Amino acid sequence: MLVKLSSSSLKQTRWYEYGVRFLLGGFATVFAGIVSTRFGVSAGGLFLALPAIFCASATLIESHERRAKQRTGLDGRRRGQQAAALDAAGAAMGSIGLGAFAGVFYVTVLSSVIGAFTAAIAAWAVVSVSAWWLRRKLRSTSRHSRSERAARSEGGRSSLA
Repeated sequence: MLVKLSSSSLKQTRWYEYGVRFLLGGFATVFAGIVSTRFGVSAGGLFLALPAIFCASATLIESHERRAKQRTGLDGRRRGQQAAALDAAGAAMGSIGLGAFAGVFYVTVLSSVIGAFTAAIAAWAVVSVSAWWLRRKLRSTSRHSRSERAARSEGGRSSLA
């Protein structure tokens, strides 16, 4: 599945889907606030680390893709699952970048706030893009290895026949 940017998905989204996203995001934020009040900011911060609207977004992405395939007469369940999985992979890579952002900011904030933000944003970008590149490279390498093994096993069978 190819990653691309398209504004057409904004037209496909129904008004209530935006409401669902905002409500779930708001509930996640309120829940993190309650946890912070009860158990301290460290515990509450762990819950804010989870992208607040990820669950709603994954569900909506899956339903959009499924509906698009159903309009063409296909089931679309597999395509919807793949699209949601791709979104989850992107969220995971962004979370790794978020960790780099937090670490760099924590180390540099005492010297300069603006410098800390600049360095942390740069760290986030480098780590997130590197994670994406590495995932893409490993996927293409594993696909290449599988196709080579399949070709060798096919070659072995045909020579026995």
